Amino acid sequence: MDKIEYCAVIKFFVKEGLTPNEIYLRFIKVYGDSSPSFSTIKKWAAEFKRGHTSLEGCPKSAMTPEIIEQVHDISLDDRQMKVREIAETIGISKEWVGYILHEELDMKKLCARWVPHLLTAHQKSTCVKIFEQCLERFNKNKSDFVHRFITMDETWIHHYTPESKQQSK
Repeated sequence: MDKIEYCAVIKFFVKEGLTPNEIYLRFIKVYGDSSPSFSTIKKWAAEFKRGHTSLEGCPKSAMTPEIIEQVHDISLDDRQMKVREIAETIGISKEWVGYILHEELDMKKLCARWVPHLLTAHQKSTCVKIFEQCLERFNKNKSDFVHRFITMDETWIHHYTPESKQQSK
């Protein structure tokens, strides 16, 4: 069953007046292990009680590779863009944008800029492209490649000096 369908069922049960605990027990009875967690049911039951009517934004609906790529591209294009602005541009909730930035893309906010903790997905894909080009050259002419290829022991140090808040204005 799709996550949106689970949301619709939760909404129906909330309209019937069931508590999150009762909803969870009914889900377990019908769907067993494939049912959503109690915390998910509790969260969405509270949303629907507060007047949330749309099924848009239900759990995991924003977690598509295309959405993640859009968030990544937008955050790299303008590193000073706010989470709210990214959410409005893409059309998903601020919470999902925050989750994607922190958990999926391993980024954190430093002085009004999104900075990757380690290599970003874009940097990793660039490395893969370079390695593929090297492999292609190696396969064309193995002896010439080995003579021209320089290797050394290297240490990678991540250095980033963020602007102050005053400078980033």
